Amino acid sequence: MHYIESIEKNSFAVGRYWGSLNSSLTQAGSIWAMNTGVSISDFNWVWNEKPLTNKDAKSIANIKEIYKKLNLRFWWWIYPCGQSPKTRTMLQDAGLCLIEKVPCMAADLNYSASEKQISNNITISPVKDKKDLLIWADISFHGFEMPERAREQYGAFVSSFDIGGQAPQKLFLAYFDGKPVATSLLFVHKNTAGIYYISTLPAYRNKGLGLLITLAAMQAAKNSGFKNVILQASPLGVNVYIRAGFKEYCHADVYRLKTS
Repeated sequence: MHYIESIEKNSFAVGRYWGSLNSSLTQAGSIWAMNTGVSISDFNWVWNEKPLTNKDAKSIANIKEIYKKLNLRFWWWIYPCGQSPKTRTMLQDAGLCLIEKVPCMAADLNYSASEKQISNNITISPVKDKKDLLIWADISFHGFEMPERAREQYGAFVSSFDIGGQAPQKLFLAYFDGKPVATSLLFVHKNTAGIYYISTLPAYRNKGLGLLITLAAMQAAKNSGFKNVILQASPLGVNVYIRAGFKEYCHADVYRLKTS
């Protein structure tokens, strides 16, 4: 499978999965929408799996109304399969503006640095039970420096995660001198694997933890038989992911509603 196709398929699948956790998933033709209930734009996604056409105008309006009623902000993600001049025009006409071009990266697990010596004061463990999940939620909340108003919403979303052996997600915690300080999440769907929720507490950054928690998820994907793994990179994470063996293959255009 081409890397761009893997990026798209895994990203769409994780959006559908997270939207199914609270029955928020909606579809209108090639357009999908979900929300986590968290009042932060990046936790509520819309995406189109084909370029938009005039027939989609009503669906765009309906989706905007859904989020308005929920009082939730959202981001509209456009991956290569959905990009076109018409798509851009329709979103702009609907009151959305381009805010970011997010690097989409992939790594060949046969050649990436998926194994690295871990220092004695760092340990990495999978999330095994609800107690671990609560810790993971707390560390990722603070690692992403989310506003306090979103704490309860985010906790409710994470508590809905299935962490059983057959779940499509595997979560990881990194500990520094016994203190949990970093997180990552591996999501698998069919023959694709993707890494999400890479975070490190601000006081523990620049210690190599972001790289190690990423490598842990990569190694888990490799152990499960996957040949490559994908992720979307934040500006802070790009250099870390390059060190782990990732390369950029495309970008996703991210739109949001213009503020009045």
